[in-house]
Amino acid sequence: MFKPIEERLPIKAIISKQIEEAILSKQFLPDEKLPSENELAAQFSASRTSVREAIQNLAAQGLIRVEKGKGIFVNHITSDTVVTPMAKYLRLKLDRNYVLDLVHARQILEPAIAREAALNHREKDIEVLENALIKLEESTGGYEELAQLDMEFHQDLARATRNIVVPMLLKPIHALLPDLKSTVYANVDEAKESAVLWHGKILEEIKNRNGDGAAAKMLEHLKIAERHAEMILKKNK
Repeated sequence: MFKPIEERLPIKAIISKQIEEAILSKQFLPDEKLPSENELAAQFSASRTSVREAIQNLAAQGLIRVEKGKGIFVNHITSDTVVTPMAKYLRLKLDRNYVLDLVHARQILEPAIAREAALNHREKDIEVLENALIKLEESTGGYEELAQLDMEFHQDLARATRNIVVPMLLKPIHALLPDLKSTVYANVDEAKESAVLWHGKILEEIKNRNGDGAAAKMLEHLKIAERHAEMILKKNK
């Protein structure tokens, strides 16, 4: 099944790579049991320590799970398998520069997403976006709820592109936003009014299938979001 190690790379990295490739090429299917540590060590002609480190690495990525007393099993691969480790990494790095990088990343990605949503949406996407806008406008909940409802609109917009990869690209960025957004809603009086206004403007352009208009409105919306973030950062210096 696996080849003895000959490459001049860290042994645990080579073991991880071969097992990962076997999983991604469907040699092992979800919930299927992998060989034991001893069996893997024999197949790779490597120590159990190196195999154990490789297994820990793959488990951290979400590709496999270790069930005590039962063995090593392949996980079901979902978008969260990719998104969760990336979101954790970004959260660890979250400081002043990364907050602004986060906002700037949205300014790069989300206008293009709004354009694609305008061009490719279906009628049911408009209904979903309208409901998201109404929920935000009518919310009387706390700042955390407002932050969540705000992000739901943007997530629904990503799905309206009808490109299955786009929501996955945005998800790790959006996973970091509720904390920042709730702080903005708590400290910037006009934050909710601004979000409702600009979400409405973006939605109008999408309804009209005006790709350039939707992109322009999204960029304006995110420029305001940048100013709000800078206000919070200055306040917390």
